[in-house]
Amino acid sequence: MGGQEAFLLRGKLEDVLIDYSESLLKTIARIAPGTELREGLERIVRGRTGALIVLGSNQTVAAMSSGGFSLNTEFTATRLRELAKMDGAIVCDREASTLISAGVQLLPDPSIETTESGTRHRTAERVAKQTGFPVIAVSASMSLISVYTEGIRYTLEDTQALMSRAHQAIRTLSSYTERLQGVLQQLSVLEIEDSVTLRDLVSTLQRTEMVRRITREAEIYLAELGSAGRLLALQLEELTSNNLPESWLILRDYLPRQTSAQELEEAVAALGQLDDKDIVDLLAIGRALGLGDLLDAPIQPHGYRLLTGIKSMPGAVADRLVDHFDGLQALMAASLEDLKAVDGVGEQRARGIRESLSRMAENSLYDPYL
Repeated sequence: MGGQEAFLLRGKLEDVLIDYSESLLKTIARIAPGTELREGLERIVRGRTGALIVLGSNQTVAAMSSGGFSLNTEFTATRLRELAKMDGAIVCDREASTLISAGVQLLPDPSIETTESGTRHRTAERVAKQTGFPVIAVSASMSLISVYTEGIRYTLEDTQALMSRAHQAIRTLSSYTERLQGVLQQLSVLEIEDSVTLRDLVSTLQRTEMVRRITREAEIYLAELGSAGRLLALQLEELTSNNLPESWLILRDYLPRQTSAQELEEAVAALGQLDDKDIVDLLAIGRALGLGDLLDAPIQPHGYRLLTGIKSMPGAVADRLVDHFDGLQALMAASLEDLKAVDGVGEQRARGIRESLSRMAENSLYDPYL
């Protein structure tokens, strides 16, 4: 894969592709177009007054709060806009359904590190770090909405610009998903023909990781778009509903059988942590996963991935089949009696396995993509 082909959509993710947590995506969704909170924020931006809003309240927030007044009233966009005209912060509940207090002076721990320069944004970052709650800062001078949470500053974009990025992400994902399907099919052919090399394996893992990253980025865009991105969300759902195998299943097929679940998880994490420069380098991928750097060296799968493609194949039975036979080729050559010797494999299941593997082998001779 060349540098152009491996280009990752960055958008606001700047220098690294951040692996956003589910809680962060939920926070982004709360301020998506169509929500009451987003409407209130946009009114504040249009009014050029600025604001500091804490999404959550507990004893820590109360301890750093001074002055202001209690509200405990229903959240509306209009009320948020009017309260933002006053000095001080606004405190809401986590779901932005209740306005708890307003006009509050926040005094977070000044020893907490911050990279911000403006008073409002420095306070927002420190409060977010100290309380663990998302904090929104609206810049009056620059008309920007920034969310501080989990040590990240997330700046909201104009809906049209974000829609353009989301469209680009979906188009790129569609292209990469189609290519990944072809690579996986070709890997199956090579496995059946006993012709897999390390190059084939790391190329497949590379494609799988690229699809994962682009999918994650598209999810972030759609979370921020909210109701405005519903049609794109349907496209994303369709693209991700094809049950393509994840990296761990492919890796499990080639790592030593005694590899523990934790070691497999660490290998998958190592793949996900590769930067853009290394993800296009097959040697770097092989080394990061502990697979070596002899790309043309032949390797053999255990058969996990092909077995999971057989209808109604329990995972425990697949494990026993892999343990019983020494690699996929021995499994392919097994007779009905050989298969029935494995615990949990009766006559009917043995015939199903035999027929499925035979069909795969026959198709590989006539169809280059199974």
